[in-house]
Amino acid sequence: MIRALAFCLFFLPGVALGQEPSFVALSGADVVVLGEVHDNPAHHTWQGEALRALSPAAVVFEMLTPDQAAMVTPASRIDLDALGVAIGWAESGWPEFALYRPVFAALGAAAVYGAALPYDAVRGAIEDGAAARFDGDAVRFGLDEPLPGDQQARRERLQAGAHCDALPEALLPGMVEAQRLRDASFAATVLEALSETGGPVVLITGNGHARMDWGVPGVIARAAPGVTVISVGQVEAQPEAQAPFDVWRVTPSVDREDPCAGFGTG
Repeated sequence: MIRALAFCLFFLPGVALGQEPSFVALSGADVVVLGEVHDNPAHHTWQGEALRALSPAAVVFEMLTPDQAAMVTPASRIDLDALGVAIGWAESGWPEFALYRPVFAALGAAAVYGAALPYDAVRGAIEDGAAARFDGDAVRFGLDEPLPGDQQARRERLQAGAHCDALPEALLPGMVEAQRLRDASFAATVLEALSETGGPVVLITGNGHARMDWGVPGVIARAAPGVTVISVGQVEAQPEAQAPFDVWRVTPSVDREDPCAGFGTG
């Protein structure tokens, strides 16, 4: 069913989802994963439009802890500026709350779930592996098995690039384990929200976690194969090859400082 739904959105491999995508097709899935580049305002504007069109029963945020999510009540959503202060967004390390305002403004009556992990859990995964730190059935979510060698190598290269090639090579496997922990934890929170609300559920997350192959959609496919998922990536350049999403949007990039300049690699 996932592929059938995706076919409604684009018909030829490599054809990007348009600027006015078909929300009707997205509405057929149990779970819709909306990827983003975190500091791109156009991505959050579109996520807000998608939420209004889909009217999900629940929205899961990568950016919120469970305690923060519990504070996002229908009453607190009336004053979004006050909500941002109340949940301590400015201290969270994420881009400014104003960028995410369109998403929060479009929540409607949706239940809100937070999937962010404590620092200690992520650090523990780097040191001990994802399975040791996962709060759930590690076997069900595939954390008990090592990754195929080619995937492990690809993911280590991605982690190296994401950290400006400044990490010691010995740390890269641990960084991959931290990412696996996040993917599995986000997937578990999505499935919890689906069970408690009946769905549909929308996940707001970065593009790396939105990947069909090894991101949250791939983990859900293993843990709950009967759940239908559509992944939407939002990228700033046309992919050279098939993007790892069911569908994707290509948007203008934003002006940003070279994130690697401080490492002396820019």
